[in-house]
Amino acid sequence: MEPSRLDSIIKKKYRAIFSFFGLISIFIGVLLLAPLLTLFFYPDEIVNTSAFVIPSVFSSGLGIVLWLFFRGKESGSLTLQDGAVVVVLSWSYVCLISSIPFLIESELPPIKALFESVSGWTTTGLSVIDVSETSRPVLLWRSMLQFCGGGGLAIIMISAIIGPYGVGLYQAEGRGEQLLPNISSSAKMVMLIYSVYTLFGVIAYILAGMPIFDAINHSFCALSTGGFSTVPESIGHWHNLSIEVITIVLMLLGATSFATHYLLLRLRFKDALRTGESRLFILVLAVAIPVVLYLVTTLSYVNFSESLRAATFQVVSALSTTGYAIVEFKNWSNLGIFILVLLMIIGGGTCSTAGGVKQYRIYLLGKSLFWNIRDHFLPKSAVVKNYVWRGGNKFYVDDRHIRQVANFVFLYLVTFVVGVLIFLAAGYSLGESLFEFASALGTVGLSTGITNADTPHLILWTEMFGMFLGRLEFLVIFFGIAKIFRDTGILVSIKKK
Repeated sequence: MEPSRLDSIIKKKYRAIFSFFGLISIFIGVLLLAPLLTLFFYPDEIVNTSAFVIPSVFSSGLGIVLWLFFRGKESGSLTLQDGAVVVVLSWSYVCLISSIPFLIESELPPIKALFESVSGWTTTGLSVIDVSETSRPVLLWRSMLQFCGGGGLAIIMISAIIGPYGVGLYQAEGRGEQLLPNISSSAKMVMLIYSVYTLFGVIAYILAGMPIFDAINHSFCALSTGGFSTVPESIGHWHNLSIEVITIVLMLLGATSFATHYLLLRLRFKDALRTGESRLFILVLAVAIPVVLYLVTTLSYVNFSESLRAATFQVVSALSTTGYAIVEFKNWSNLGIFILVLLMIIGGGTCSTAGGVKQYRIYLLGKSLFWNIRDHFLPKSAVVKNYVWRGGNKFYVDDRHIRQVANFVFLYLVTFVVGVLIFLAAGYSLGESLFEFASALGTVGLSTGITNADTPHLILWTEMFGMFLGRLEFLVIFFGIAKIFRDTGILVSIKKK
């Protein structure tokens, strides 16, 4: 391709990228004002206004300038690599700008303010602030970060704007399965399902006796599998079985693939249950809950009902990567901690709000092992087409797809090992290190107490790195950064010529 034409193509792509980035900036600017709605009900907290108005004005102004300058100059659909650039830039920016309210109102040091923001957007739920001393606008802001992070920043924008961004952004956000024939309809369906479930959660919590403000926050965070709470004791604060059951339902809904939700809403129950990751989800819960109950919680709690509640709630919380808790883990045995670590690594469904390796990948690798063993007993002339069920349809699996999944799992486990080694070097025990970094990398939020206001900066950076990688899934970050450097190099070389 001629250098002049290549230069033109790259510049047009980046006009589209910066135009979309401008819309993201405007969106965040407007979003920053939403927590101030609490002032109508709690006017005594009006002193916190500047913590949201200042970043809102900056972000909105930046977004308007970028959008006005680059609008109307987009070129075609964004590829996966182009989408990766938008996602990496957008998520980095929103994490930075969203930390300002924590910096100003909560008076957190910059690294801790950034940590709280990253934990929110990645729906992790690890926290370094004292919620009992935090204003309601900031508490609502934390919950809104998790709600938007769980829905997917790009998905929210695609739902509102029909433009040339579709496929690349949708895939870069980790939504590989389309619910409807086109991307914009799929994105809108995801947000509709997400919003209806959230409203259901708010109403259910209120009926169960939770105050309205707490109900809104916990519905946002339970469905997004985020785990932020308005009280230090998390869901255990209420010691209410109804509230715990509602939370379990919301966590399960959040950890279930939106493609499965779509099948269920269309009453295609057989197709939903035939999906591989749905079967694995049910199997893991059916095995893990009794094991934790009889080998862990019955040894820690005298009352059987308390043991059952603790086992069920914490298994669902770990597997869904939500991070809510109704107990403290200091009474749990090493076996219980290890089981929770495994569940956090497995994580929720693909195309869900959950983190972790994802159940589809675990299921596919298990099937691949079975296929490999089976092939040794088949005649050499046998021709077999391997497939799994996804979204109600047969998905035929080739070796390339299996390699991609295996490579991802390998990168995930290598990152996990490196993170654990950093924790060990900082002086923490092996059990604490495994649990805490599995929680950060899986965007879970459960903690043994390591993550708090006094946590060393090295550990906070390590956890932030893990949370970011866990939410954006490694290859998206790699694609985005690699494309920026490659395109910059091409433009520089063309200019020199």
